[in-house]
Amino acid sequence: MWLVSPSQRSRWLAATTALWLRPLAEVIPANRAGVLLARGVVATAMRIGGGVPAGTHVDRVDTVDPDGVPVRGEWVRAAATTDARPVILYVHGSAFSICSPATHRSLVARLSRDTGLPAFTVDYRLAPEHRHPAATEDVAAAYRWLLSLGYDAGDVVLAGDSAGGHLILELLSDNAVAGRPQPRAAVLMSPLVDLSLRLAEQREKLRRDPMISAAAARTLVDHYIRDVRDDPRLVLRVDPAHPLPPTLIQAGGAEMLCADAEHAAEMIRSAGSTCRLSVWPGQMHVFQAFPRLVPEADRALREAAEFITRALTEPREEVADVRLAT
Repeated sequence: MWLVSPSQRSRWLAATTALWLRPLAEVIPANRAGVLLARGVVATAMRIGGGVPAGTHVDRVDTVDPDGVPVRGEWVRAAATTDARPVILYVHGSAFSICSPATHRSLVARLSRDTGLPAFTVDYRLAPEHRHPAATEDVAAAYRWLLSLGYDAGDVVLAGDSAGGHLILELLSDNAVAGRPQPRAAVLMSPLVDLSLRLAEQREKLRRDPMISAAAARTLVDHYIRDVRDDPRLVLRVDPAHPLPPTLIQAGGAEMLCADAEHAAEMIRSAGSTCRLSVWPGQMHVFQAFPRLVPEADRALREAAEFITRALTEPREEVADVRLAT
């Protein structure tokens, strides 16, 4: 299966982003004020590029899991969804420090619309106010909370982007260690896998990311891990003794984290688990969030929705990569 070549709109977006956003990311100061500025810039971009489908219902949640750990987030239900058993647990990204359920509401609502499933977006604690392992603990608490509500693990699908991909893989690893049942499937969009950003740095030598450099991204991630850079829990591994659920990984061909996506797919497969890698030519980081700007955004979400639907209804099977050279 092959993807179409990048649209003219996506080429234009990458070119204009390289002219203003990447230079801005290079000069944002590496302090709390810089993080606040980055939050404002990204929230504005997500608001301009996305849109919540009409009829979407949002319910805020502020509760605790069975162990008494706080769980915060929001239920997002598109107009056509029901309260059926399958549910999506969404983990947003942006370097553990920038985004929120509000910034990702458009993306999650569209995924809810395309799958017909309700989605819970976890509002995990952000750096620099909260450092590792705060976000990891909050995502795990959200998963335990869903199970405590009566959802069977086989009816839960994990989905997330960027740093959310790292948090999802951490959760799956923790589930294996704790003997906790794994979810039915996982969808990772532009996952950040290597927190040292070395894989991204190597990819940047081949192709310049239009959105941000590896050095600037490392500065943001460092707000979360600066005290624990050598913590072995931050290095993602997949144990062959504990297979992961079927996984779809999507990445943009123009982004440096395409290298992380390829590494994650290889790691998952090497452990004997099923993983499909879908590389979208010419697309930027988490392009799925910008349906008003590029047509590929909704196409990629439809691919993710189809993957989720098959995972919930059909036996597990091998899936092929999707890739097209630019």
